[in-house]
Amino acid sequence: MKILITGGAGFIGSNLAKRLVNDGHEVVVLDNLLRGNKLDKATFDQIKFIQGDVRDYETVKKASRGCDLIFHFAAVLGVDVVADNPVETMDVEVIGTRNVVIAAEANNVKKIMYASTSGIYGHSAIENALTEEVLVDPRTSYAMAKRYNEIYLASHNEEKGMDVVSLRFFNVYGENQDNRMVIPRFFEQAIAGRDITVFGTGKQTRDFTFIDDTVEACVRLMSVKGCHIINIANEAEWCIEDVAVRIKDITKSNSKIVYLDAPKKRYDYEVERRVGSSEKLMQLTGFKPETTLDAGLEKIFKTNY
Repeated sequence: MKILITGGAGFIGSNLAKRLVNDGHEVVVLDNLLRGNKLDKATFDQIKFIQGDVRDYETVKKASRGCDLIFHFAAVLGVDVVADNPVETMDVEVIGTRNVVIAAEANNVKKIMYASTSGIYGHSAIENALTEEVLVDPRTSYAMAKRYNEIYLASHNEEKGMDVVSLRFFNVYGENQDNRMVIPRFFEQAIAGRDITVFGTGKQTRDFTFIDDTVEACVRLMSVKGCHIINIANEAEWCIEDVAVRIKDITKSNSKIVYLDAPKKRYDYEVERRVGSSEKLMQLTGFKPETTLDAGLEKIFKTNY
């Protein structure tokens, strides 16, 4: 197939592009490169790259011409970055997604796969693994925009028959991720011998999903028809404090783990517990993420350091 990835030079998008190229697909990447380029040279040499912004309709229309499928992954990412730039965050999500949908219709693209987030769940049902049927509770500009786009895409499926899949990613991590995210930040601090900084008590839990599993799930969902919202989760909880300890052990670091009060701007992003169910993914594709956090962290250390 011919496939467009918006935000394809980012962490998840670049890994997906590499996999799609290796699988024999023709890949177009649209990215503004404001956060750098994570595409490796071998992959970059095999794709068509367009530097541009999803908020520019003509650019999106040009990039999606002749495509069979669009992975719409362009977004503003990182808690601090999002908290400091709420207007840009909303614009990229809402205007960008609208452009992608209109361009897809103009170019007769059959399917859109959209990068949503587990942040949509907010503080919902924190005592249980989150399924897609749970009543969501978005509290941030980022999460609200993601939820709006899920509904917007579902509306286009209902009205115009376009296949749409919204992918609710749970704390994706892996090689070549930057320190806007917690795991690469902990690695960077541990290897440099600096204090490993944990916000809050460190007892809050997250469901960390390795990048290879995330990409595998995306690839398998390419053949699914209709309209779906699907968790991509590892179904395992880890305390942030335990992640810091594990990274300190792996790196043999002498760093101290230091606990800091979370900045006020992080308040709406901080939940005590979050773990997802991938049962729906399993039912649709026969696959669910299986890389343990220990295995994923070891692989990051061996590959990146």
